[in-house]
Amino acid sequence: MGTLAPIIFMAYKRPEVARQALESLAANPEAAESELYVFADGPKADATEADLENIAATRAVIRSRNWCGKVHIAERVQNMGLANSVIAAVTDVVAKHGKVIVMEDDLVLAPFFLKYMNEALDMYEDEPLVASIHGYIYPVKEKLPDTFFIRGADCWGWATWSRAWKQFEPDGKKLYDSIRLKGESSAFNFGDTFDYMKMLRKQIAGKNDSWAIRWNASAFLKNMVTLYPGTSLVQNIGAVSDATHMDVADGELYEVKVATTPVKLVKQPPVASQQGTEAFAAYFRTIRKGFFEKLIKVIKRK
Repeated sequence: MGTLAPIIFMAYKRPEVARQALESLAANPEAAESELYVFADGPKADATEADLENIAATRAVIRSRNWCGKVHIAERVQNMGLANSVIAAVTDVVAKHGKVIVMEDDLVLAPFFLKYMNEALDMYEDEPLVASIHGYIYPVKEKLPDTFFIRGADCWGWATWSRAWKQFEPDGKKLYDSIRLKGESSAFNFGDTFDYMKMLRKQIAGKNDSWAIRWNASAFLKNMVTLYPGTSLVQNIGAVSDATHMDVADGELYEVKVATTPVKLVKQPPVASQQGTEAFAAYFRTIRKGFFEKLIKVIKRK
């Protein structure tokens, strides 16, 4: 394994969730020799006393121990928002190191996460069509290969290089128009099973603060792919707290069994897997159905 990639950890005001995430990171053997950059967002203009207490408690958790071999902590005075924070952090760190691993405060990692990330970063460093490495995979029913590629990019425990991050386009409208012009709206939406185009429209309208949909669209338009593990190395626990884009119902739909053994990495051509793409589409159909079933139950209760 080459030089270990630095790790970005994004935090805000969820102290116990952040503690679980950082403890899982520290449990990775490579953490002791890794460099960690923590970005703690600041309070919003209308922050309540409870918000301020949670922000302070989160920062206390961050400073409670050395979670990695070397730790840098940036505590924002004012609130940057999730999208601006992530974009600025990735841009800054990847410019210094050439590669980076990114996690937010609601991700609990398997103890093999850093091994997989670093080995895959080394393996595909010089493959221009590989946009990123991803640690989470949806709870699909089909058994998938140990690793496979999907067109686009993702956001729950991921890694990239400076060469790929240069392709990031922050202008959501430009991305949206380009996808439509190319006639690839359906492909971007996994055969119209999940409305990523709607997410992009909402970002353009200021109805969501998603950097991830723009990262996905940026990579998609360049025909770039992301490597996924056949079994997830990440569990998102954001639904148990004040998540930016997730509630408890969402959390149930994305819950996975985390890998108990390391990922077997064998280099393969950077081509989107038809099997993997179809498995994702099949899963998206089930969560769409699951969402409407939950909605009906709520309506009946009311």
